[in-house]
Amino acid sequence: MSKAILMNFQVDKENKQVKVDRSFNAPIDMVWPAWTQSEILDQWWAPKPWKANTKSMSFTNGGKWLYAMEGPQGEKHWSVCEYSGIKPVQEFTGRTAFCDEEGYVKPGDPQSNWHVVFNEDGDATKVAIVITFDELKDLEAHIQMGFKEGFTMGLQNLDEYLVGK
Repeated sequence: MSKAILMNFQVDKENKQVKVDRSFNAPIDMVWPAWTQSEILDQWWAPKPWKANTKSMSFTNGGKWLYAMEGPQGEKHWSVCEYSGIKPVQEFTGRTAFCDEEGYVKPGDPQSNWHVVFNEDGDATKVAIVITFDELKDLEAHIQMGFKEGFTMGLQNLDEYLVGK
């Protein structure tokens, strides 16, 4: 019997953080690769009708994921995540930013740190995400851009992917 899906999205302006707790009705050995392998990330990361398209990925400490969010009119928005603190099938951290197609981040452009933790819960998996921004204005700008709605849609895409497996 599948459990109800838990989703909690909290904005903590005092600490310049967004906290997201999300459960998935799938075992951790399915959920972890969905967050750490580009061929799976590309299937769910972007809110529809957008698509994620990985240019390169090395899921290692100091490695990077360079990808574009591609819109239905052909527009591309590039992002990069530099990974650190990887504990396989448990947690990872990464520093993210918008960039150009080569992964170059302009000095002074907003960046954030992601800490993603995975926990088994019977045959389900709980994922706890804490995103910490350098500046409060950067957190507020992300919320204004529709981060909550877009990320929620992406996580729903991940649900669909996992159900299909």
